[in-house]
Amino acid sequence: MRKPLIAGNWKLNNNIAESVGLATAILDNLGCKNDVDIVIAPVFTAISAVAKVCTGSNIKIAGQNCHCIDAGAFTGEVSAPMLADAGCNYVILGHSERRQLFGETDCFINAKCYSALQAGLIPILCVGETEDERDKGEVFDVITRQITLALNEISQQQVEQMVIAYEPIWAIGTGKTATSNEAAEVHSFIRGVLSGLYSEQTANSIRIVYGGSVKPNNIAELMVEDDIDGALVGGASLKAADFSAIVNFPKSLKVAPR
Repeated sequence: MRKPLIAGNWKLNNNIAESVGLATAILDNLGCKNDVDIVIAPVFTAISAVAKVCTGSNIKIAGQNCHCIDAGAFTGEVSAPMLADAGCNYVILGHSERRQLFGETDCFINAKCYSALQAGLIPILCVGETEDERDKGEVFDVITRQITLALNEISQQQVEQMVIAYEPIWAIGTGKTATSNEAAEVHSFIRGVLSGLYSEQTANSIRIVYGGSVKPNNIAELMVEDDIDGALVGGASLKAADFSAIVNFPKSLKVAPR
């Protein structure tokens, strides 16, 4: 049984004091939770301070992005080793906002995944289609391309450390959410792609989480699906009560190893 993972992506929100306050509130609510892996991703400037708050707890820290080179003349970038040094365990890569707003390609994301793994970070690799691509029936082609290219030359041992996040772009920050059936269909397809690239055993070991307007009132219908192993939460992760409610989805839906 794959242990559920709930990650909160705070995006470009909260200064250091606000981030510490939010992390403290989440820790107060969820500090004893051990049947779900909990991850929060503050802005770069707050990572070190938030990591100190969460040191020794069950709440892990993620960077929201990283560069594919460890050091050099790359003004404005942050490397994977730097994130690890600041206290990160995870890093979100290939988020649709990075792809759409900053032009990141699948090959660039592949290089970032490799760098993150080398630094000991767990990549949360995001994939997903636009509304236009879904309307044209291109969902599975898009997902296949994104996963195949992003995992190029990533070994079986390495990929088993990763998390895949299915994020239909049309559902991010729009209030729209893929139905549980729509999400489950793509999650199952992703597992099939991973099986083809590696093995069925490897595919069944990798956690695939859903991202796209996840809220306390829809997490239960998503988590009941066998191939949905958690969530990458955006706006709802900025409120400790909402994020805690998502993490505390009904336990009867998943029986996770401790």
